[in-house]
Amino acid sequence: MNERIIGIMGAIPQEINGVVNLLSNKQEYKIGRRSYFTGELNNQKVVVVYSRVGKVAAATTVSTLILEFKITELIFTGVAGGIHKDVRIGDIVLGQSMVQHDMNAQPLFPAYEIPMLSKAFFEADDSQIQIATTAILELLEEQHLHHVISDMDLNKFNIHTPQLHIGLIGSGDLFFSTNSQKEKLQQNLPAILCVEMEGAAVAQVCYEFDIPFIIIRTISDDADDHSTIDFNSFIEKISNVYSIEIIKNIIK
Repeated sequence: MNERIIGIMGAIPQEINGVVNLLSNKQEYKIGRRSYFTGELNNQKVVVVYSRVGKVAAATTVSTLILEFKITELIFTGVAGGIHKDVRIGDIVLGQSMVQHDMNAQPLFPAYEIPMLSKAFFEADDSQIQIATTAILELLEEQHLHHVISDMDLNKFNIHTPQLHIGLIGSGDLFFSTNSQKEKLQQNLPAILCVEMEGAAVAQVCYEFDIPFIIIRTISDDADDHSTIDFNSFIEKISNVYSIEIIKNIIK
């Protein structure tokens, strides 16, 4: 049986730097213009890396984690734009299913289906979802995040009682910044909770290599005309802390 090694990914440095700082016995390896950090977190072997933004960058990075570092499971953490009306800034979305909302090879293949895989939706493993759900709910129910993020920062983004949502996440090489983009996607895929730019590509690679995965997203904006307001501040003050605390709680 393979040794358990957990890969931890984010798209940008701010999403994983806090996790890198937690590692013991840390070593850095440079492959393909990326820095991969190996080490231990709570006595568990991990490899931490940021992929850069977009589906190709993410797929390249997770492939390296699987082939070079022999990870046996993957956690992807970062931010997303809220799509569903019940999803608010500061909420956490756990990807039960992932779809590439910009994949469309019609009429050769159905919309969203990955050509020659006969698959459009990539499902997370139920046991991984349960582990992540338990870890996240512990943080939310005990209001732990309120102890590690200042009231001033939480109030700035109107975060008071963040909720966990589990369901469909859409990925595409497109930053949502207009109401019309959001409305069109809601019409085409009404079940989507949020959008981002890497998760479904990561899920596809993990599916092809039989690697269990968890995609965890903190809602940073409403994917509309106001989606760029204080984006960097949110990542630094809010989502970075979410990522650290959630991953620490998953890897106990």
